[in-house]
Amino acid sequence: MTTIAAAIEGSALGAAARASPWLYPAANLAHVLGAALLVGASATFDIAVLRGKRAAPFVMQAGIPLAALGLAVQLVSGIVLFAAEAGPLVRNPAFLGKLALIAIGLANIAVFHLAFGPALRERRITAGARITAGVSLLAWVAALLLGRTIAYV
Repeated sequence: MTTIAAAIEGSALGAAARASPWLYPAANLAHVLGAALLVGASATFDIAVLRGKRAAPFVMQAGIPLAALGLAVQLVSGIVLFAAEAGPLVRNPAFLGKLALIAIGLANIAVFHLAFGPALRERRITAGARITAGVSLLAWVAALLLGRTIAYV
């Protein structure tokens, strides 16, 4: 993994992210915006499901596009941030934990939509939907918090 990280860090993108006075800061700001969209929209939806609110389908319609946009912004900006310092990041436990929580969050999205999406659209919030909403809330908030600790570990 460190060989791949070194290649990514040595790539044109890695060099540009380190050399440009605006690329890394712009990616960092975009990453924060993406996190706000992803975690904010997801948390609003998850809390509605956890509370058993019948408004959850509406929140789902409004929130999913915002969360998806946030995830896309995070992916693009995260690639730039990773390329700038891939070597140290692959040895950083906070970064590795963040990646694990993102994987859990993404898998949870698939489970939720496949298993509980149809019932939710019919305004039925099941116990399973609440469990996946709780997992989602914990995973995305924990990933956000670990992301902020990367610089300090």
